[in-house]
Amino acid sequence: MAEGELHVITGPTASGKSALALALAERFPLTIISADSRQIYRGFDIGTAKPSRAESASVPHRGIDIVDPTERYSAASWAAAVERWLTESRAAGRTPVVVGGTGFYIRALVAPLFAEPPLDPESRAALGEYLAELDIAELRRWTRALDPARAQLGRAQLLRALEVALLTGVPISEWHRLAPGAPRRSARYLVLDPGAALAARIEARVLEMLAAGWEAEVAGLLARFPPAAPAWNASGYRAVRDLVEGLISREQAIERTVIDTRQYAKRQRTWIRNQLRDENVTFLDPLSPDALEMASAWFAGDLEGSR
Repeated sequence: MAEGELHVITGPTASGKSALALALAERFPLTIISADSRQIYRGFDIGTAKPSRAESASVPHRGIDIVDPTERYSAASWAAAVERWLTESRAAGRTPVVVGGTGFYIRALVAPLFAEPPLDPESRAALGEYLAELDIAELRRWTRALDPARAQLGRAQLLRALEVALLTGVPISEWHRLAPGAPRRSARYLVLDPGAALAARIEARVLEMLAAGWEAEVAGLLARFPPAAPAWNASGYRAVRDLVEGLISREQAIERTVIDTRQYAKRQRTWIRNQLRDENVTFLDPLSPDALEMASAWFAGDLEGSR
């Protein structure tokens, strides 16, 4: 691998990225850098599938529990922090591996970033409170009018697109188009995707999260953080919040969460298909009997990019 070239393990949610990274860490000295825009928030643990205490103790993790749930955190801020984590990891004799499915975080490491426009804090807060009350269909309708290129993204990205478009008068898509410079660094990607089996994996994981105490976690978070806090945009948390507040049944909460998560996975697959096109991409079925051996070969640089 070329000096400075990144290892990136990505793929749709519930595809087994974290489990594979932990398995690789038993063979190689790694630091796992989370590229997950949901795991950055403290306290939002079960529904974001954060690593357990034992897993965090066995392998150094970065990018987890770094901001409060009420804070907005940009891809640019994450990318800047990653630069420090990369240096720390290599100084400790470990290979950093970026693991996660948040495409705009990964893009921030390997592609030019636009200069973030200054936003008036009071106007931003007032707009955020108003937009927080809109459902995702209404947010998409607004975004189609103001920044159509981003209208199929997730709730958090829709809110960000509307925030920038309304408060600066310039869509994020235009800010990106005007971004100067060449790609910041190169990367090699291992894309995990179990194909049709993903749908069942998503449903199983939702049930596991509820069995692990997701409702109790949300009840505690409700007592501490307002409904407009950015962390509530993580997949499933709004549905479980409605369940805890008695607005929907457990069956409805499960159905909503499964549907939302499958839609999120669909958007992740679309991003991967559109953004990761070169020879440095290797696709892997995590359910394959030799998945770990193939991942080890990819890590060592012995496996050519393949689709």
